[in-house]
Amino acid sequence: MRSADLAEKISHRVIREIAEGHYNAGDRLTTQSIADRYGVSRTPVRAALSILADREILRQVPNRGYFVSSAIPEGALSASDQDEITREYQNLAEDWIRDRIPEEMTELALRERYSWTKARTQDLLARAQREGWAERKEGYGWRFLPVAKTPEAFDQIYRFRIANEPIAMLEPTFKVDFAKLAELREVQEKLIHADPATMPNETILQHGADFHESIVAMSGNPFFLIALERVNRMRRLMEYRARVDRGRLSNECTEHLEILTLLEQERIPEASERLRRHLEDARQRKSPNARAWVEG
Repeated sequence: MRSADLAEKISHRVIREIAEGHYNAGDRLTTQSIADRYGVSRTPVRAALSILADREILRQVPNRGYFVSSAIPEGALSASDQDEITREYQNLAEDWIRDRIPEEMTELALRERYSWTKARTQDLLARAQREGWAERKEGYGWRFLPVAKTPEAFDQIYRFRIANEPIAMLEPTFKVDFAKLAELREVQEKLIHADPATMPNETILQHGADFHESIVAMSGNPFFLIALERVNRMRRLMEYRARVDRGRLSNECTEHLEILTLLEQERIPEASERLRRHLEDARQRKSPNARAWVEG
């Protein structure tokens, strides 16, 4: 990827994180911290920060660096190009869920089907690979992997999670990771005050998956986590395309914070029961939405 393209991509990512509340007005963004966070070199990060300063999203203070502006211009946090990439990604996901594309395809076939550039095709396939529903074939081309494609499978996954996650918390090896709880609390508190309209569906869903997987990881039994990660990958695409109840985001974060409080107090059985009720409520709300999307 050309340095200019990478800088623009980094700038979009920073914009999204500002919109989501990861950075607040007055926060300092350093070249090294962004480079470490995104796994890139400092050169494109410097270019990205300069781009954001030109757009008045950041302000540059001589000899001090870049800070999030307290007067970001209206509409500056919208990322139309990134939105287009998301739409293309979701179109690919929808075609796979609805069996409109075969299990195996070449990059050329995908480019011809969707009129994508070579670079865009590679970016979208790399994202699908990261999210666990596509893989490179050993020889040539790509293979799309099984996902939950029916309302029945979606509901079964939630029933499995209800049977899995609360019990993982009752494992004799369960150990509260207070540092991780603090990280999770910070994220959930920021989400409560964030504007859901500025957040893509997948970002909202990823925060939820990270919360649940982090709790299960404390069980000390890796098989609980392996199972949860697998079913989360299988349900991810249907959740992207089903209607996300953005009005429930604050309530869900509040419920997450209640679970965290119980864990911080080491009231493990109560936290387990609260998690079970949280998941059951999510199942009852989301399963009809998934059915409406698939059958609509």
